[in-house]
Amino acid sequence: MNREKAIRQLEVLRYFGKDVRLAADGWDSDWKTLIAILMSARTRDKKTIPTAEKLFSEFSDLTMLANANIKSIMAAIRDVNYYKTKARNISKLAKILVEKYNGNVPFEFDRLVELPGIGRKSANVFLAVKGFSNIGVDTHLSYVSRKLGWTKNHKPEKIEEDLKNLFPKNLWRELNWIVVRFGQSYTNKKEKDRILREIRCLECDLDYMV
Repeated sequence: MNREKAIRQLEVLRYFGKDVRLAADGWDSDWKTLIAILMSARTRDKKTIPTAEKLFSEFSDLTMLANANIKSIMAAIRDVNYYKTKARNISKLAKILVEKYNGNVPFEFDRLVELPGIGRKSANVFLAVKGFSNIGVDTHLSYVSRKLGWTKNHKPEKIEEDLKNLFPKNLWRELNWIVVRFGQSYTNKKEKDRILREIRCLECDLDYMV
């Protein structure tokens, strides 16, 4: 894949993505951003966001959440998938942030992935939101990357490596955000695949689309 073509394909995807809020967007503190990302796993953002808002309205600061009964957390987030497991992870994560990090979220990848419920994708998405050059490979980015020929791999670590080799570093943090917005905007698989086929078939002259 030619780097210039890949960059222009990404700009077309940016154009097609509608103005939708993603789960990681718009929170007023780092711990809320991280927990919203945790909650978004295997759950659509349009379900995650109001559920996270409910959780944060009931537990407005991190210490309160760390001291909360797990059943209360479960009740607040029961609308997201795997809410029981996520509630236990949220409780443990809040306690660790309070006790080990003085209520702050670490900005180091290796420390983030040690936190309950935070894997490679979630850590990378969080760091990208905070301005770091990280690529969070989720199902949207994995799917689109293969459809557009950015990668042939299926493993997230390999896809992340391919994308880092293909795109300039200044675009890494935007990749997930642009592609997920596109994916959230077109939930009909046939329509999504039609657009992706058109983007892949177009050569360098994409100016008329953007």
